[in-house]
Amino acid sequence: MSSARRRNYAALSSFVFCFFFAQAMTISLLSIWLTRALGLNGVEAGTVFSANFIGAMCAQPLYGYLSDRMAFRKVVPAAIALLVVLAGPFFTLIYAPLLHWNIIAGAIAGGIYLGVTFIAGSYAIESYIDRVGRKYSFEYSRVRLWGSFGFAAAAAFSGRLYNMDPHINFYLASTAGLLLLPALWIAHIDPDPGQQAAADRLLPRDSLALLSQRKFWGFMVLILGVTNLYLVFDQQFPFYFSSLFPTPERGNEMFGYLNSAQIFVEAGGLFIAPLLVRRIGATRGLLLATLIMILRIAGSGLAVGPITISMCKMAHAIELPILVVSIFRYIAWHFDARLASTVYLVGVSFGHSLGLAILSPIAGVGYDLFGFQNTYFLIAGFALLFWVASFFTLSPTPPETGQAGLTGEPAEAPIISSLDPPGGGDVQPVGAIVR
Repeated sequence: MSSARRRNYAALSSFVFCFFFAQAMTISLLSIWLTRALGLNGVEAGTVFSANFIGAMCAQPLYGYLSDRMAFRKVVPAAIALLVVLAGPFFTLIYAPLLHWNIIAGAIAGGIYLGVTFIAGSYAIESYIDRVGRKYSFEYSRVRLWGSFGFAAAAAFSGRLYNMDPHINFYLASTAGLLLLPALWIAHIDPDPGQQAAADRLLPRDSLALLSQRKFWGFMVLILGVTNLYLVFDQQFPFYFSSLFPTPERGNEMFGYLNSAQIFVEAGGLFIAPLLVRRIGATRGLLLATLIMILRIAGSGLAVGPITISMCKMAHAIELPILVVSIFRYIAWHFDARLASTVYLVGVSFGHSLGLAILSPIAGVGYDLFGFQNTYFLIAGFALLFWVASFFTLSPTPPETGQAGLTGEPAEAPIISSLDPPGGGDVQPVGAIVR
């Protein structure tokens, strides 16, 4: 491994460790904080979550376009790092008082900060890592696994700290934010004049051209349908999980411990997922991961106690690694490399935010009227319909048979350029990607 590759791998791994540590401290127990500490009901909590995703939805197209224009420049991750530093003061001095005073005002403020920083921001960081990884020949998922370790490190004691004082969690997030800028500074990304020149020529209309591609909308059936419904299920899952224990406090602690264990298993999955996805192809990887999501939703509705609900929680450690690797490799096979960040930030991130902004309040009404279990069955049923539709809308992706995955080197996927004429000859051979 070259010195530049080692340096950048270590620096970006440290960066994502600290970022996801901060994200876990602020968001993993957000539903419990909103409902128990602030006294919001299901509809009010759903409104707050909806505002968060509306805020993210507004930021994501901008993040996508800027990330593609900046290429290897560190502008976007540095801006996100500065926002993370503000987490503690924001939650304690702005967010909580506003939510007590007026739910709409608090939801708007939270939507702007959380949406831009931890929701849209996480996608922008992941897209940047994928871009750098392709340049320096390391897998995105093997950097992202350090993010899982960071999340797990926070989750291991976030529940106990929450029981002491939720403010501790928020200021620990700010502390982690202070470490992001040094980690980013250590990374030394050599400029690529050719790729930067191509990025500088990108115009908003090039990004908008994605909306006219049938492949893009075929991909969105899976994203807007299955993965959105899964995220709606998952955002208030901690509250339901803790309710199955003798006391809410015990449930909070156990959620933290189990979340930590799940994420460590997930990190191992992120290391080996590229081998599986290359063998079966990115399209089958997407279908496999989303099927596991549906089974977890339905299984949570059938759970009758701490053991069974914990087993459902651990399924996330299997599905997430397969999903994230499959998404990036699917994008690499089927879309213009210059627009990779836009596809990810608009197709995946914006798609999630749009769906969640609409679905979160509806799910909140369902929880209040029908209870968590019955609502989970409804969510699983609708997700299954979209999953079946995705069989016909996703574009096929062949297995990647190169030996790179066995040696730790990423096997680059061909790119279909949105600017190429239709017909043959639009798939570049492996290794011919424009960086």
